[in-house]
Amino acid sequence: MEKELLEKLKNILEEQKKSLQTELESFAIKDPNLKHNWDARFPNREDGDKEEEADEVQEYNNKLSLEYSLESKLKDVNNALDKIAEGTYGFCEGCGKKIDDERLLACPEAKTCLKCNER
Repeated sequence: MEKELLEKLKNILEEQKKSLQTELESFAIKDPNLKHNWDARFPNREDGDKEEEADEVQEYNNKLSLEYSLESKLKDVNNALDKIAEGTYGFCEGCGKKIDDERLLACPEAKTCLKCNER
């Protein structure tokens, strides 16, 4: 892979990482005991308004789904950045062949080539 393209992809991944972390930090706390794990904050209401409590519990449940999605994407981004540092970035985890540059530009955290992804 060309050095210029690799640097471009690294910059994209670093920006994605910052953006994902910022979004997660808006409603979750990084778990100090588990790598790549975040915990959505549960609302702490004590005023006894049952309707508002129910709404907040529903909102919390929605945030859990979002947390999982963002957490998973962040993990993939971090893994891609680790691979860049190790010199193993851009190779399919399925077949070992080089992932097309176009695929990496569209999805820099891709772990597999299109053929393996379709399987």
